[in-house]
Amino acid sequence: MKRLFISAAILAASVVTAQAQDFLKGKVLKIDMSETVSERASGGGFSMPVSISGVSGSSVSLLDLELALEKAAKDDDIAMVYLNFDKVKAGAAAREELRECIRRFSASGKPVVAYGASLSNASYYLASVADKVFLHPKGSGTLNGLSSTQYFLKDLLDTLGVEVQLIRHGKFKSAGEMYIRNDISPENRRQYEALQSSLWKTITEEIAASRKVSVDSVRFWADNLALSTADTWVDKGLVDGLKYRDEMEQYICHLFGTKNPDAVGRIGIKEYAKKAAKRKGKTKIAVLYADGEIARTGNQIAGEKFAADVARLRKDESVAAVVFRVNSPGGEVVAADMIRREIELLGKEKPVIASYGAYAASGGYLISAGCRKIFTDNTTLTGSIGVFGMIPSLGKAIKKIFKVNVVSVETSPHSALGNGMRPLTQEEQDWYQKEIEAVYTDFVSVVSEGRDMTQEQVDEIAQGRVWSGRDALLIGLADEKGTLMDAIACAAEEADLDKYGIVSYPEVKSMTLAEIMGKGSSKKDDNPLVNLLENPGYRAMAQMPYIEF
Repeated sequence: MKRLFISAAILAASVVTAQAQDFLKGKVLKIDMSETVSERASGGGFSMPVSISGVSGSSVSLLDLELALEKAAKDDDIAMVYLNFDKVKAGAAAREELRECIRRFSASGKPVVAYGASLSNASYYLASVADKVFLHPKGSGTLNGLSSTQYFLKDLLDTLGVEVQLIRHGKFKSAGEMYIRNDISPENRRQYEALQSSLWKTITEEIAASRKVSVDSVRFWADNLALSTADTWVDKGLVDGLKYRDEMEQYICHLFGTKNPDAVGRIGIKEYAKKAAKRKGKTKIAVLYADGEIARTGNQIAGEKFAADVARLRKDESVAAVVFRVNSPGGEVVAADMIRREIELLGKEKPVIASYGAYAASGGYLISAGCRKIFTDNTTLTGSIGVFGMIPSLGKAIKKIFKVNVVSVETSPHSALGNGMRPLTQEEQDWYQKEIEAVYTDFVSVVSEGRDMTQEQVDEIAQGRVWSGRDALLIGLADEKGTLMDAIACAAEEADLDKYGIVSYPEVKSMTLAEIMGKGSSKKDDNPLVNLLENPGYRAMAQMPYIEF
């Protein structure tokens, strides 16, 4: 009997009463969302990848999960998915992709059952895709919409005597606003209102579609805090029933026609992913990860090293196509351009398909704008086509707080340019502004060529504005909504491949315990001021002398 009939039976009743031949056969594939989902998998111990997602310790990669679910849908040894949605440890874009892969698993005719003790925007969005959603009888939670909290430091910096000068092109380029304003700018408010409205639209529409309720109802419940106790979730039709954990065990046993929990085979998604493994084959599709901030050096996307990795990939004859997985908010201009150039050269020899994760913004967009096709999630943050430089002046603060007078001895009027101890003169501001304008013009030109748009069209949607992936599709910054697996399928089609292996590039580099504790650098300097200026935290604030996307 077809599995589609089994799935329908689950939807009809919480206890299966069909004949023995209708019971599920195979194993339960368990997905525990307390397991961290990251772009790249990591092990435990002291080593850990550095990622903008803030992931540390043990994690499972999104690619492994997607491969596992794709295989499980066709694997006769896997009967169903059991999803525990408590403590979701996955970003918005990862949740969106994982949700879509679970939906496809269910569409194959195999049931998906979700269970947990607490609900939130994130956990329920994921759980709602299941055929059946159960909640602990004392469980609770609510849908309450999205928010973004921003902090503005100008008043504090004024009190300390710190002066910050922001030079930028792009009225929406808000990266440095927190240092020069004490309130949000109208442009920044406008872009965040539009951005969050778009993200919330995706969440509410997909929940409504899965639970067969109206979008207006979901939004009304959220606006009026109508969801709280477990009973309210059941009353609204968002949860199918209330069960204690032992009752869930009994429920699963019923589906398999047994009363003995030990008779039901189970396998965790992480373990199954290892067995599913990446497809093997002499001809390969490489998933090239750009995960983190872009800089000349460092543990995230180091421009020169990453560019060299791309160059080696271009020369690897076993790789027929590349999926460029971008999860980056941008970074340093020169480093980003090094990578962009190598991606351009790679694309002349092999199909390069971009796949966006949580972020593909600013420099993260620049490095991928020339790809043959761009896949995005609705909840991806992208665009931010703009440039800024920020110069703090700490001289007054150091004198005021530490009673230290800073004196510069210079050979030329502008020798101390950007030393962080004095404000820029008007002439110096003009000089920086010209450089910013040149970088912005080049950025627009790259996007114009890569996206087959006029520079005027690009400029209209640029100006540093951040867009959701959903809106990026409408304005031409991306081509298709899709998962990482969709991008891989597209790359295979572009390279005319039927059978292929999947490999990940570059190799994951881990930090030592000494580096984690801040003791990994061999560079020493007894001058506290030099140490301050070389401190990563200060450089992150200063953004200079490097110009940033």
